[in-house]
Amino acid sequence: MKQEIIIAGFGGQGVLSMGKILAYSGVMQGLEVTWMPSYGPEMRGGTANVTVILSDRRISSPIVHEFDTAVVLNQQSMDKFEPQVKPGGILIYDPNGITRHPERKDISIYRIGATAHAAKAGNPRVFNMVVLGALIQVSPNVTLENAYKGLAKSLPERVHKTLPANEAAIRTGMELVETAQVVPGLATGEAPANAVIR
Repeated sequence: MKQEIIIAGFGGQGVLSMGKILAYSGVMQGLEVTWMPSYGPEMRGGTANVTVILSDRRISSPIVHEFDTAVVLNQQSMDKFEPQVKPGGILIYDPNGITRHPERKDISIYRIGATAHAAKAGNPRVFNMVVLGALIQVSPNVTLENAYKGLAKSLPERVHKTLPANEAAIRTGMELVETAQVVPGLATGEAPANAVIR
């Protein structure tokens, strides 16, 4: 098993921390892991992305040019990373702020309304955990239990009081993710049992 994942959006959306939690979750699961962030000098409001590789064998390089899964949280990232998803791969996106929805027919596509949910819940800080929940539901490379452990490991102890809200947000993302398009026969691209095909 080897999964090469890119998570991309604006600085301030929790992109890098989402990747860090996913990486720690992989460690808790006994996987080989790399975590490689990339961000502009603006940080908040600028573009940011992180590449995470999860594998059951030694990883030769953290540098990736094509991805099994892309999580896209703004239009710039859609334009850049949709073409870099491997045929038969997965793209997950939040439709908020997206002006051009994904167009490829050879990948499985899922929507997660994380921005809308976080706003409705009055807690924008859990946005990235809703997205992480969608990723775990669609591409379950780590278990929910290990995702909780990765979350606890990545957060400083002083903010561990937020763990229950973040764990609840992960579960919400697993429930809210919707299927837009599935490429048949994909082991990691089958529609989640609770997803709505629209």
